Amino acid sequence: MRPQNNVWRLGLAEASKASKKFDQKLLESILKGKTLTVYWYMLQQPSCAVGVREVQRALKFSSPSIAVHHLEKLEELGLVRRKPTGEYVLEEEVKIGILQFFTRMGRFMVPRYLFYSVFFTTMLATYIVLCLLGWVWLNFYAVMFGLFAALAFWIETIRVWRAKPF
Repeated sequence: MRPQNNVWRLGLAEASKASKKFDQKLLESILKGKTLTVYWYMLQQPSCAVGVREVQRALKFSSPSIAVHHLEKLEELGLVRRKPTGEYVLEEEVKIGILQFFTRMGRFMVPRYLFYSVFFTTMLATYIVLCLLGWVWLNFYAVMFGLFAALAFWIETIRVWRAKPF
């Protein structure tokens, strides 16, 4: 009886994973366009409640009803919560679509590749300075590795930054 019980539990775990994957696909299909832009704006105001007019003005929507529509879509998805005062607060942060490539630093959303870009650029600059001071012998392959790594990560950082929804 015990092995069957474990099989049943494994089946539930797989079903739970499948439904979560389905929810992610559903979220990704709904969270696009202006709704994604509103969500991006909400991510930049994590501790603040924002009103409909504030969203309308910040995102340059033609009327408040457009902002209300997209905020209600986000509320239905469970990503924002409406307070009794009529303001909306970020409830949950999800990483789907283009949002997977960004991370939050305070109230700023920055590409994840930025950290690698800065790291490799700093390491390359430090190595070259140490070589110029005579503390380390210059190695062509080390310089090329640092140069190509820094260049590749800066290209990816800029590419992701240009794809941001806001």
